[in-house]
Amino acid sequence: MSTDTFLSAATRVIPSVEYRRERWRNGLGWTREILRVPDNDDWLVRLSIAEIEQDAAFSAFPGIERELVLLRGEGLRLRFADGTLHTLMPPHDRLRFAGEAEVSGELVDGVTHDFNLMWRRDAVSAELLHRPLVGSMFFFSEPGAAWAIHLLAGQAEFEGEPALPPLQAGDTAWLGAGPRRRYALHGGGELLAIRVAAGVAAG
Repeated sequence: MSTDTFLSAATRVIPSVEYRRERWRNGLGWTREILRVPDNDDWLVRLSIAEIEQDAAFSAFPGIERELVLLRGEGLRLRFADGTLHTLMPPHDRLRFAGEAEVSGELVDGVTHDFNLMWRRDAVSAELLHRPLVGSMFFFSEPGAAWAIHLLAGQAEFEGEPALPPLQAGDTAWLGAGPRRRYALHGGGELLAIRVAAGVAAG
C-alpha cells in the first residue's frame, strides 16, 4: 500500500479516555498512545503522551523524527550525548530532534506530561503548529495530506460534521487524506495542529 493510502485512514475523533496506556519497558514512566498510522508496528506516524515520573533515558527510534511538547509539569531537561542541553519549560515549550539521538530526560521539579509526535522521515513530512482557538479555524485535507488536531484546552466541534463528536480538552481528531475537503473547527481554547504529508520535505 502507498503512503497516500495509509494517510487516508478514517477521519475520526479519539477521546482521551480511549488512549492506550502502557508502562515503559524500563518501568520509569507511562505512555498513552493516541494514534498510529497505519495501526501496526510499521507505522509512519505516531502520536502519544509520555508521563515521565523520574529521570530516564529515552528509547532510540532509528529513521524517525521526533517533536516533544511539554503539556504539564514544571519542566523537562533533555540532555544529549553530544553535550547539548535543552530545557522544555511551561507552558508549552517544544523541541524537534532525531530519533537516533542518545538523550535522557531530567525532571526540573516533579512529573511531566509530554506530547510526542514521531514520523518516519523517509516516507512522510510533518509540521506541528501551536495555536489559540478563537472562533473558527479551517483545515483542509487533500490527497497525500492529513491533519491531526490535539485540543490542549477548551472545547471545540466541527461545524456541519455530525459524525465527528465535539472535542474536550485532551481529545484528538484525525482528518484523513483524500479529496480536498474543508473542515471548520469552532470553539475556544488552545490546540496543537499537525499536518502530515506523503513524501519528504524540501531542505
